[in-house]
Amino acid sequence: MQKNLVIVESPAKAKTIEKFLGKDYKVLSSYGHIRDLKKKEFSIDIDKDFKPHYEIPGDKKKVVEELKAEAKEAETVWLASDEDREGEAIAWHLYEVLKLQPEHTKRIVFHEITQSAILKAIEQPRNIDINLVDAQQARRILDRIVGFELSPVLWKKVKPALSAGRVQSVAVRLIVEREREIQAFQSEASYRVTAVFLVPDADGKPVEMKAELSRRIKTKAEAQKFLESCRSASFTIHDISTRPLKKSPAAPFTTSTLQQEAARKLGFTVAQTMMVAQRLYESGKITYMRTDSVNLSELAVNSSKAVIADMMGERYVYPRHFATKTKGAQEAHEAIRPTYMENAKIEGTPQERKLYDLIWKRTIASQMADAEVEKTTVSIGISNEADTFNATGEVVKFDGFLHVYRESIDEDTEQEDETRLLPPLKKGQVLHHQSIIATERFTQHPPRYTEASLVRKLEELGIGRPSTYAPTISTIQQRGYVEKDEKSGEERSYNILSLQDSKITDVTQTEITGAEKAKLMPTDTGTVVNDFLMEYFPNILDYNFTASVEKQFDEIAEGEKKWTAILKDFYKDFHPSVENTLATKNAHKAGERILGEEPGSGKQVSVKIGRFGPVVQIGTAGDNEKPRFAQLKKDMSIETITLEEALELFKLPRTLGEYEGKTVTIGTGRYGPYVHNNGMYTSLPKTIDPLEITLAEAIQLIREKKDAEAQKHIKKFEEEPELEILNGRYGPYISYKGSNYKIPKDIIPQDLNLDACREIIKLQSDPDAPKAKRGKYTKKKK
Repeated sequence: MQKNLVIVESPAKAKTIEKFLGKDYKVLSSYGHIRDLKKKEFSIDIDKDFKPHYEIPGDKKKVVEELKAEAKEAETVWLASDEDREGEAIAWHLYEVLKLQPEHTKRIVFHEITQSAILKAIEQPRNIDINLVDAQQARRILDRIVGFELSPVLWKKVKPALSAGRVQSVAVRLIVEREREIQAFQSEASYRVTAVFLVPDADGKPVEMKAELSRRIKTKAEAQKFLESCRSASFTIHDISTRPLKKSPAAPFTTSTLQQEAARKLGFTVAQTMMVAQRLYESGKITYMRTDSVNLSELAVNSSKAVIADMMGERYVYPRHFATKTKGAQEAHEAIRPTYMENAKIEGTPQERKLYDLIWKRTIASQMADAEVEKTTVSIGISNEADTFNATGEVVKFDGFLHVYRESIDEDTEQEDETRLLPPLKKGQVLHHQSIIATERFTQHPPRYTEASLVRKLEELGIGRPSTYAPTISTIQQRGYVEKDEKSGEERSYNILSLQDSKITDVTQTEITGAEKAKLMPTDTGTVVNDFLMEYFPNILDYNFTASVEKQFDEIAEGEKKWTAILKDFYKDFHPSVENTLATKNAHKAGERILGEEPGSGKQVSVKIGRFGPVVQIGTAGDNEKPRFAQLKKDMSIETITLEEALELFKLPRTLGEYEGKTVTIGTGRYGPYVHNNGMYTSLPKTIDPLEITLAEAIQLIREKKDAEAQKHIKKFEEEPELEILNGRYGPYISYKGSNYKIPKDIIPQDLNLDACREIIKLQSDPDAPKAKRGKYTKKKK
């Protein structure tokens, strides 16, 4: 009988832990949750205090059988899943499913995978914290109720196959509201006035000094008048103020701040950051990566102190303790940091090295001295105006933590660099201007959300927790409610008035404005679903309600509230609103907009969400003729499309001419525009406008598709019509009775005869055949 069985969630974690424990310990992985609510069933008995019905998924049955067999053989089973609520629930499910005995079971937790942390955890085991399990169950069950009850409402009232989620719907609301703010935004122009003065430096050589007028000027006439008065004005330094400033470092990383900074500095998506951080944690390089704590252990503080003193000197050392401000902060009890502060670099993939470097620098910087800066502000008076020009300069006297790390911001605003050094100046000094320029600038609309700024907003509102940010952002994109897109920007004219050599010039220039990359934008479906839920289920989308639910989960975790009581309170209001909404008869489909009438026929023209996305419809179901439909183009929205734009879409199908004796037409269908010729359909690339494509361009697309089809079919056999050798996306393969079989790289597909094909199929179908012979996979056709 083996002495100890340790069960963790992931194989990578098991591998790392196994290195630290002796031969008396066997470490196995549960591969995450071994049990969950049934996938296609509601799985909650409302009448029996919301009792959940769990099942072991098919892909986990083998793992469970292996763990059961190993647990029976062990004297002690150590449940070592993560220390957050999800980890606690995994431990509880293992305890229940494996039918473990309390006297032979111990629960251990640690927030870093180091030998000292693992051994300390084994010395201090505890029982499963049922309050944490209940908090996880409450979240899982409440989210299942919302999803299972709201989704059928969306199927009936909006379109089939939609789904709703508690936190995801609130995230979509934020993005939709921001988009509407942008649509309603009216840009206002003003003039920013800057002056360049020539000032002698320490050696008497004239150098340029930039200054900006202390206010913006509203109109062009006012700007011209101001420049006219500057022609004859003298400029004198009224005041010089120098004050010392201290800049303090940011706190060590939490889950959300790591996601935000990795997006800004490394260009990582939120999901990518969590995937890389998970690998770093499981290989023992960083502490647990799901946390909203900014606290550092004494060990981390002391080891950081030694590293800083050794690398940069004692003056840079300044140990700090940060307090967590997030309401209901839970999960791990320490910030994300390297497990060994002395390791400034690690081995790993490029992504792992970059993320580790970011975490190491942020942690080290948090324990370093303030940066000491001297900021100088110069006020320059204008003899015939009440306004003043201001020049600023900044000198870093001691770089402190900036030696290692500088935090990034989300949006680059139009700011002058203040880190420049000003020349020697004195009060009363008369200045001579080289030029004074008034540039027309425009107010900017609120920025669209990036993944990082959405995480920050969700955290500010108290919505979600460290473990929910990444899946929330992935889910709303997968469901087609939000897409990460870019705006190419538009050309805009702006005016520049310049005073130089006593002459005022007036020029107009152009710029591209509004260009955005990797921003989250709502789709028409997302907008319609949001509006529908806001109308019928305002509580679910209420920011305060969603945040209060998170607080209630925290109270369950603390043992202050019963999870069933919270679910009862929620369900007694929620369920009747679902039934009432289903029973409501609506004159129009959700999101439908009537644009007007078709000229000539007088039929109604409307826009709505159809089965395959946003469509324009001419006519109604009550007309004698069937309604006609056209898909909206990618750059169109049901909120902004005009009647004229909608009617343009019905100019298809277009007949272009003939190719090989058959008509060539351009049409549009559920998957977008296409070329049709002789029974063959060829999709149009997004770069080609279906209303402008020429016959020559269409024929080229038809030929390219025919060539691709010809190359796809390598070989057929008359004796076996269901077997064919094809050329696929990942290389040549054998297709036989609905399954695909990979052809080994050392075999030329054209040389295969029927018997050789059958041998390959037999080898890859046999589960007992050696893997090298079978090939890497056998892929079923969907």
